[in-house]
Amino acid sequence: MKQVAVILSGSGVFDGAELHEAVLTLLAIELEGATYQCFAPDVEQLHVVNHLTGDVAEGESRNVLVESARIARGDIKPVSECDVNAFDTLILPGGFGAAKNLCTFAVDGDACTFNEDVLEVCRAFASAKKPAAYACIAPALAAKVYGNNVKLTIGNDESTASGLNALGAMHVNCNVDEVVIDNEAKLVTTPAYMLAQSITEAHRSISKMVKTVLSMK
Repeated sequence: MKQVAVILSGSGVFDGAELHEAVLTLLAIELEGATYQCFAPDVEQLHVVNHLTGDVAEGESRNVLVESARIARGDIKPVSECDVNAFDTLILPGGFGAAKNLCTFAVDGDACTFNEDVLEVCRAFASAKKPAAYACIAPALAAKVYGNNVKLTIGNDESTASGLNALGAMHVNCNVDEVVIDNEAKLVTTPAYMLAQSITEAHRSISKMVKTVLSMK
């Protein structure tokens, strides 16, 4: 039975992990006969967004690990405790948290900074040649981790794609229900809610990504 490390970035599409993507990822992992352990960085979010209005909640702060625990039903660990040797596969769902809390791509583009603990774990999986999958905007991290013109996708947004290319990737346009595979890097990416217009479309995207990455050896 394959063991999957899942890195979350908070709770809520605008300032954390995209909830549908996160839950669909965990469900898809179980349906493929694998198990998972969730992780998140123990840091403060970039900001807090009122998801009813879309406005930044001034003066409010939340912790990424604490918020991610909502999704994991409390069964979550700091990402600094993720041991690559204990897992077969790494998966990162998307949401703005991936580009605000795991790195600052949403704010700084290709000049972004990266959470060092997250970067270390992602690089450990890459160095160990273990399969990894990144959904939605999370491939911004994969671009930094793999470089070397690694093939990946966020869908078809030109400005975002150019930012990923500037980080060292080679973006490939992709439909919402498809994945882009870099076999040499053992990397799978999918657009998810970068293109999805419904939870059904997001499900097709995420489930194909999970099935594909878990089939890799």
